[in-house]
Amino acid sequence: MNTEQIIGSIVIAILIAIIVIRRVIKSKKSKQLESKEVELRQRNIQAIRKRTIGGESLIDYATYEMSLSEKVKYSLLAAIIIFGVAHLFYDSFIIAFIVSCFGIIYPKFKKKDLRDKRKDELTLQFKEAISSLASSLAAGQSIENAFREVLKDLRLLYPDDQTYIIKEFKLINRRIENGEIIERAIDDFAKRSDIDDVRNFSDVFITCKRTGGDLVEVIKRTADIITDKIEIQQDIKVLVSQKKFESKIMAVAPLGITFFLKMSSPEFVAPLFEFGTAGPVVMTIVLICVGSSLLISQKIMDIEV
Repeated sequence: MNTEQIIGSIVIAILIAIIVIRRVIKSKKSKQLESKEVELRQRNIQAIRKRTIGGESLIDYATYEMSLSEKVKYSLLAAIIIFGVAHLFYDSFIIAFIVSCFGIIYPKFKKKDLRDKRKDELTLQFKEAISSLASSLAAGQSIENAFREVLKDLRLLYPDDQTYIIKEFKLINRRIENGEIIERAIDDFAKRSDIDDVRNFSDVFITCKRTGGDLVEVIKRTADIITDKIEIQQDIKVLVSQKKFESKIMAVAPLGITFFLKMSSPEFVAPLFEFGTAGPVVMTIVLICVGSSLLISQKIMDIEV
């Protein structure tokens, strides 16, 4: 290696080090900012629960607390899948059993999916609620009566009283009947929802109520905008869902091929399962590639509007 190659290698190493250090610093700053936001949010939620009757049962939609049965269910499900995949790739019950123990950490990752699913349900339900609210206000009803009518309309759409939006509007109506101002009730719901559309509606409603604007027209236009946005989100999800399904099929395909070869020609793939050779290393690399491709494809198709 001559002098130019040495200098070039040093320069490349320095550049890579600078990029890594900048990335680490940026990550630390973002984590500090995120921790401050989480702390502030927790204070707000605690304040809301203290000033609300039965506040301890209020849902914080930004977090999801799994029950013991859910933790056991998802841990067992992950352990079974990991056991099957590990046995398929290594043909060893001992390794498969050891690796399947990592299924116990799966509920930590599943929390995000369950939280997002709950927020999606609340968003769709909220779309129906504000459409009904705009109609009631356009019919000439007062704000308080309009919220009562919204609850009646929602019960026709969602007969189950445990539906998120019904529980929230029951709480809003109860707080209004107890003499609280409607702005605070809606603002508290918006803070707990952790949904941009609900927060935007709350800001518009509170501003218009306090400044004396044309509440009926503003609510109608706001409801139309939010409804259009939610419908666009649903259209995108429908378009992306097919590609997500295809990516999952592509991720499962190598497993199916391996299983087929293992059943039809066991002597052909036998060297891949012999420890002490390069076979298990190759299978490990393949398994990492399959998992990485699945994660990358899901990340690419995680589109936010």
